[in-house]
Amino acid sequence: MTASPTLPKSRQQLILAVLMLCSLLIWLDNTVLSTTLETLADPVRGLDAGPAELQWATGSYTLTFATLMFTAGALGDRFGHRTVLVAGLLVFAGSSMWAAYASDAGQLIAARAAMGMGSALIMPANMALLMWTFTGPARTSAIAVSSTSAGVGMAAGPVLAGLLLDHFWWGSVFLVNVPVAALALAGIATLVPNFRSPAPRPLDPAGMLLSISGLAALAYGLIRAGQVTTWSRTDVWAPIAVGLALLTAFVLVELRSKEPSFDPRLLAQRAFGGGNAALGLLLFAVAAVTFYSAFYMQGARGFSPMEAGLASLPTALGAVLGAPLGARLVRRWSLRLVSGPAFTVAALSMGAYGVFGLHTPLVWIEILLLVQGLSIGMVLGPVTAALISTLPLERAGAGSAVTNTVRQTGSVIGIAVGGTIMSIVYRHAIEPALNHVPASVQDRARVSAEQARRVATEAHRPSLARAADDAFVHAMHVGAAWVMLIALCGAAVLVVALRPDGKPKNRVPEPDRDREGSRSGVGVHPHARGGKC
Repeated sequence: MTASPTLPKSRQQLILAVLMLCSLLIWLDNTVLSTTLETLADPVRGLDAGPAELQWATGSYTLTFATLMFTAGALGDRFGHRTVLVAGLLVFAGSSMWAAYASDAGQLIAARAAMGMGSALIMPANMALLMWTFTGPARTSAIAVSSTSAGVGMAAGPVLAGLLLDHFWWGSVFLVNVPVAALALAGIATLVPNFRSPAPRPLDPAGMLLSISGLAALAYGLIRAGQVTTWSRTDVWAPIAVGLALLTAFVLVELRSKEPSFDPRLLAQRAFGGGNAALGLLLFAVAAVTFYSAFYMQGARGFSPMEAGLASLPTALGAVLGAPLGARLVRRWSLRLVSGPAFTVAALSMGAYGVFGLHTPLVWIEILLLVQGLSIGMVLGPVTAALISTLPLERAGAGSAVTNTVRQTGSVIGIAVGGTIMSIVYRHAIEPALNHVPASVQDRARVSAEQARRVATEAHRPSLARAADDAFVHAMHVGAAWVMLIALCGAAVLVVALRPDGKPKNRVPEPDRDREGSRSGVGVHPHARGGKC
């Protein structure tokens, strides 16, 4: 079919609820894992996972998510977005059960990669179905409403994980995904039509191989850098160089393809490309700060999983309120005037982790987290809605995959770089405290603050545990400063990308699309005219 059929408004709203449930599943899982990291590092209650293994448990999911999304979008355009969405939910539920019963960190990493594959099938199909279901201004509103599922997932995930970890084993946090996926599947079967592009494109095995291998090599090199003492080692710089070369080859291959699954030409447009680059930098910063926060709350501050989950609620509440607030403000002013300052505030709030200490009053942390969540929500919701609304309908799956791929790639690199900075700075900071302890204690204490606290308890050296806490906090401060600078660069990129060009447009008016574009400050994609609803 070439245009979306007119669906009753009541059915549209039910479809939106089902699609939000699918999106909620992904965000719920992301936040659940961040609360579980400290438990997974424990040798008794968890898997005795080291820092690099924890980075890969998070990064393997995001890596497969990022690299498979553009292929998943093309599959949806070819075979139907509902078909791909159902397949993604089945893969996600099955791999969640695998993760729940993993016997070691290696199995967990593999299961998380499989979960990322399921998410990659879910996300582009989810957004494409939303675009096919709604038309005109209703589409922009639906995208903005759908984005609130991120805030709901951020709110429910840590609390749910804390509750489960306080009463059950760590694997229970992954089993939660199964009933949610089953409910979503039931809704899809009864409500959602199987929209697909009228002009299916061929698959892109060369692009898929280059993107996966390039990102995997780059992420491995960055994570490996955090495990060793120098970046001059071959096992650090060689994977990074190979990864960058493969990603460059990937872009060149896609540029020469007549029907690319991931179309770099979209990113060459100032508004679409710059906006996505800015969101990628924002997700980079969010992923790094989330990684720090999990260990700060439960490790350095000694909160239980439930207490840490409750402490993170202001961030989620802010995100839930920020998306609709940002959408209303954009209608009054413009996307540039709203998202630019909000992005800047988000960056500064992330840098404020640099003043958190072991005894910082919780009320100040909660206020800062609320501001952070509110500002992030005001950026993610409106900017995502504006960028997605510019895409041609007949390429909804592949086009939305471009946006999500850039964002997830930002998350992959954010986890790798954030964890690497923390590991390197921590090792240098803990070194003076290791001068008069046995070599076996030194080796374990250098691995991470979690290992140092455990070996300090075993060796009856409370001073070593205090030194580990101080070293961790110092490492978090340094990492927060770098994250803030990167996020501020993202804010600058967004402001430039959304700058009006000041040139009159001589084109046939398109009321629905133009009205959306004028509110957001983003022009309509030049190929979008053929896919009107």
